[in-house]
Amino acid sequence: MKTYGIAIHGGAGTLVKGLMTPKLESQYLKALKKARNEGYKILENGGSSVDAVEKAVVLLENTPLFNAGKGSVFTAEGTHEMDAAIMDGTTLNAGAVSLVTGIKNPVVLARDVMDNSYHVFLAGEGAMQFARTQGHILETPDYFYDEVRYQQWQGIKDSETFQLDHSVKKDGKFGTVGAVACDQNGHVAAATSTGGMTNKKWGRVGDSPMIGAGNYANNKTCAVSCTGSGEFFIRGVVAYDVSCLMEFKGMTLKQAADEVIHKRILEIKGDGGLIAIDANGNISMPFNTEGMYRASQSSNGEKTIGIYK
Repeated sequence: MKTYGIAIHGGAGTLVKGLMTPKLESQYLKALKKARNEGYKILENGGSSVDAVEKAVVLLENTPLFNAGKGSVFTAEGTHEMDAAIMDGTTLNAGAVSLVTGIKNPVVLARDVMDNSYHVFLAGEGAMQFARTQGHILETPDYFYDEVRYQQWQGIKDSETFQLDHSVKKDGKFGTVGAVACDQNGHVAAATSTGGMTNKKWGRVGDSPMIGAGNYANNKTCAVSCTGSGEFFIRGVVAYDVSCLMEFKGMTLKQAADEVIHKRILEIKGDGGLIAIDANGNISMPFNTEGMYRASQSSNGEKTIGIYK
């Protein structure tokens, strides 16, 4: 049997040890552990990598700790605009949604786009119309209300500033959740979900729902989910770049992931991290920031969970 496994992330950025209370830290670790374990259980029972990444991301979307689903940040208009993507490395089928509101689990809607439509990417009102045809129940705004997110917004509301999540500094970074998995058949998949930037305007979309930028999966190479300064990850086509270096330069997963995060993205002044898994179950989770919420588990017995470097 092939080595199988899963890796998840809850965002990278200015996560400095000592700035978080022990209580909050334990809440983050508990949430990461639960998402990892539930996703891994699907793989252990012979389930597909697509089901595993969807399940893990749903659990991360359901906690207000992460900037996705329930914990999504406030836009300049005081609303929540969410993005998500999922990709199946076996068929290269993918589904993505952007600028959706009221959807409890955007990753499930992205899966519906992949499985139940002829399209890859739906946005805004059209994505909402599709959601209604798929029977998605719309949550009221108070479901997404979180006091911490609200105060983050209040601090920069009515200004020209926008803020990426998990930041101490106003220009600090990030908040996205994601999962990558390789199942017992050597099939890989990736899923990513985000609430975007605090105080974002003009329907801004980051890298998370963009296939090849923030999310990518291909059995020939690997599955990747990114977190970071989205504009730079889009310009660097980061998720596909990792796959490309493996396919055309013969790099290992670790070599390719490190090259992209520690060299190529830094050269264009981008920061963040990614999680990746190849079709042999190897896992890599590089980041060039102070921290990245992350966890992984492999059938070879390796199990990790962490926040800081």
